[in-house]
Amino acid sequence: MHELSIAHAIVGTVADAVPGRRVERVRLQVGMLAGVVPEALQFGWEVTTAGTLLEGSVLDVERIPLAATCLDCQAPSTHDAPPPLTCPDCGGRALPADDGRTLEVLSVDVADEVEEAHR
Repeated sequence: MHELSIAHAIVGTVADAVPGRRVERVRLQVGMLAGVVPEALQFGWEVTTAGTLLEGSVLDVERIPLAATCLDCQAPSTHDAPPPLTCPDCGGRALPADDGRTLEVLSVDVADEVEEAHR
């Protein structure tokens, strides 16, 4: 389960960005082809944040639909599932229009106070 290592990397990045602050929420964007299972990432988040200033924080994972273009009719479309992709207009085969591998921290919400142990 590589989601555990992804959660660990995100926790480290967030902790470095807001040292000594209790984190309440982290918003993350994940592309359809990033190879991340949101439920596994949520589990990894709970395990990885235990005992840190991120413990108890909410991880909001936003899946980014995959943009695609039909090979037959050239129609653009978006898809909420990984390939193979079918054109909603003609039923032809659609190919991803981007790499779909986005994995980005969009925002971090922190508590107002700095934790005593980290001052």
